[in-house]
Parts: sequence; C-alpha cells; structure tokens
Amino acid sequence: MENRLARDELSVFLESGIYRFQNSNFIFVDPVRVLNRSYSRFRVSPAGYYRRFFDHVKKGLDDKDCLLNARKRKRKEKKSRCLNEKELAADQRHQVAKPLLLMAHESLLQATDLLSVMGSLNREIDSSAGSRWVELPNDHQSLIEHGGVWQAPLYEITLKLPESSPSSEVAGSSFKNRVVPLFNNLVVNETLNEVEAQFLDHQYILPRESCFYMSDLRMVHNLIPATASSGFSFIVIDPPWENGSAQQKSKYPTLPNRYFLALPIKKLSHSKGALVALWVTNREKFHRFIDLELFPSWGVTHISTFYWLKVKADASLISDLDLFHHRPYECLLLGYCHG
Repeated sequence: MENRLARDELSVFLESGIYRFQNSNFIFVDPVRVLNRSYSRFRVSPAGYYRRFFDHVKKGLDDKDCLLNARKRKRKEKKSRCLNEKELAADQRHQVAKPLLLMAHESLLQATDLLSVMGSLNREIDSSAGSRWVELPNDHQSLIEHGGVWQAPLYEITLKLPESSPSSEVAGSSFKNRVVPLFNNLVVNETLNEVEAQFLDHQYILPRESCFYMSDLRMVHNLIPATASSGFSFIVIDPPWENGSAQQKSKYPTLPNRYFLALPIKKLSHSKGALVALWVTNREKFHRFIDLELFPSWGVTHISTFYWLKVKADASLISDLDLFHHRPYECLLLGYCHG
C-alpha cells in the first residue's frame, strides 16, 4: 500500500513539480517543473536552471588541486565565546525551528522514490510537441543595471503578439510587434498564450495573462489601484536586505531597512484584505525590525512562518544546520493586511 502511494506521489511530482510527504506539511519543489506548467510554447531548460547546483567540480581543477584549495580554505577553530543579546535571540529562534527542519530533512531521506530522481533533475525532460527550450541568461547585463543608467527612460521592449483574438485559446500563426517603454511602465501580456519579448539582443518570455512593472522603489505608488476593490489580494516581497558579504554585495544592490517602511502595502491591498509574504534571512536584526516596525507600519499581522530548507542533488544540506552565520534555510513570513 505504501509503495503504491509513493509511486502515485512520484507521478504527481513528475507532472507538477511538487512532492508532498505523507502525514506532514512538508513539500519538495522542483522549480523547473512548476515554471513549465505555465508555458505551452516554451520550456525552461533544467540543465540551464540547475547549472551551478550540479557542477560539483570546477573545470580545469583535478582532485589534487581541489584538496589543496580545501586546505587553504580550512579555518582555524575559533575559541568559544559568550553570545551577545542578538545572537542569543537568533539562536533561540533557530532552536524553535530546528526540530521541524530535522523532521523535514528526515522525511526527504526516507522518500526513496524521490531520491531516485533528484540526481537527474538537471536532465532535459520531454517537452510538449512544438515547444522550444529556453536557456536562462547568465552572462549579460541585468535589467536592474540597465534601469540604473541615464538612458533607462529611453529603453523599449518589443512584444511579439499573436494576431488572433486575446480570448482565443489557440495562438495564431502570424504575429505583430508591439513596442512599449520598458521602465516605469506596466508591460502587459493579456493573451492566453506566452509571448516572446526582445530587449536589445536578448529574448524574454512573458507568461500568459501576466504583467510586470520595472521601476525604482520610489515609483511604487504608481501601482496603487484607483479603487481598493481593484487592489492586490496576494503580495510577495523579497527585499534586498543589507548583507555584509562582499560576494552578495557584488550580485545586487541592497537598501537600508528604513526604505522598506515606505512601501504602501495598505494602499496596495484589496478592500477585502491581502495575504503578504515576506522573504527574510536569518539575521536577528531583520526579524526584530519586522516584528517591531515593519509589519506594524504596513498594518500587517504575522500569522505563520514557512521555511525553505536548501539541499544538494544528493539530498544533503548545503551547510551544517547549526552553522551560526550560514544556516541552510531561509524564512518566508506570511502575514495578513486587513482591508
């Protein structure tokens, strides 16, 4: 009976990208399969998406070089010291989450059916007839960088729209180009099919019935609906929290906490209320700021916490669970903003 249930769950996972562990609230997610459920003409390439997670050995380095580099990276053991107030609070928060995270990881290790396919998630899966693979770009200037230059207001993006009616479920064979401003403008795909878009020499795919607004944080008020009944019922926020890591600083610009207080969450929310999901790292400084200032300022009540436990292709954690400054998980705080 259990084997049959496991097979059924694996079949659902291979189709949907979501594996639900029995008798628990734990799930395992394959983002590529989840993303590809939104597309019919295109497919995200697993090999491109998972490139850095499956490349365990750097090119040009043999085993001897890897061992040598490992010795260089080995740090001296630090002497134990007393934790300060914030570190004690962070450790207490971790101890509350730890049993749940250990149970989730143990559930993964016991799911032999899922483990049998985890190592091959980066392999290309069968795509629908007529669909094309889309490689994720990784070597060109990001849209964020383009938005920070003086030419940003002049940049335009070209949408390749089907000639057929937007209400049609079948994409037309002919297309027309629509050129619209890229920044400080709502770029919309109102059709029931994904749409190709081109900016400079790079191609992008807009999911069906979707839109995006690429702008500076100071322009967020442009998203406030004319009437509260047209507001958002679900708001996901992934703030660029300040990070002391030089490596992280080079990846994206960060902002001090005070800037997030200005987000008009109340005005963006639907008149009947809205769920607000906020990503946050494990720094106690940010958790205290959210509890004491940010959520009260937004008019949001914290109702639950989700944990993203990060694992490798072999199901091991990306770091030791008790590694103080590099926990292998992040938090997604779920709150509610009353209309």
